[in-house]
Amino acid sequence: HGENQIRWVLLTGSNRGIGLGLVKQLLRTPRPPAWIFATCRDPAGPRAQELRDLASKHTNLVLVELDVADPSTITKAVKIVEEKLNGTGLNLLINNAGIYNSEASLERVDAEEMIKTYKTNVVGPLLMAQAFLPLLKKAAQESTEKGLSCSRAAIINISTMLGSIEKTPQCFFKPVISYRCSKAALNMLTRCQALTYREAGILCVALHPGWVKTDMGGQEQKHRFGETGWSSPEEKDFGCWLMRSSP
Repeated sequence: HGENQIRWVLLTGSNRGIGLGLVKQLLRTPRPPAWIFATCRDPAGPRAQELRDLASKHTNLVLVELDVADPSTITKAVKIVEEKLNGTGLNLLINNAGIYNSEASLERVDAEEMIKTYKTNVVGPLLMAQAFLPLLKKAAQESTEKGLSCSRAAIINISTMLGSIEKTPQCFFKPVISYRCSKAALNMLTRCQALTYREAGILCVALHPGWVKTDMGGQEQKHRFGETGWSSPEEKDFGCWLMRSSP
């Protein structure tokens, strides 16, 4: 598609679920990114084995240790990415890492769970955007494309319908209070980012990917969402909604 290509991308929570599915689809595109920075908390651990196998076969896939709840690891990751990019910018930041602590109700949810969930699901994406903003701005400035797009510069925050205040009555089949509240806050963060960063040429969107059968998504939720057609991250056409993302 001419210049319509994502050349440099970083995504969090990439060792399983939606994150790993995104890595696989980015690698399979006709014109894969020059660099895919796949981050997770323990790239050398047992849960990242499949990601390491992919990295051994694809020289453009770089594994980076990063815990969005630990600001010091974000700082270290920025330096690694800057060194690899060698003066160019970062096209796309996908904030995918998230936690789903429990299904606690209003009566049972406690302060510790709320704070832990917010730290990963809201503060993490905030800090990631702040840390990588200079590289995103550089990509936007260097791009010959006009308007806002993922192939110019973008921040995509993976959200959920459970964070929608308007749709709460339709999807209140489980309380999951800390998760719901954190994703509602992430949606607001995204809106603020969109209004702030659009002048710099950076697209900012929150996406509800629909039900996907992952460790977090569970096995039975698809029927609640009415999405019986999807069964795994590999079957979901992430590439399609990445390229179609618009303000």
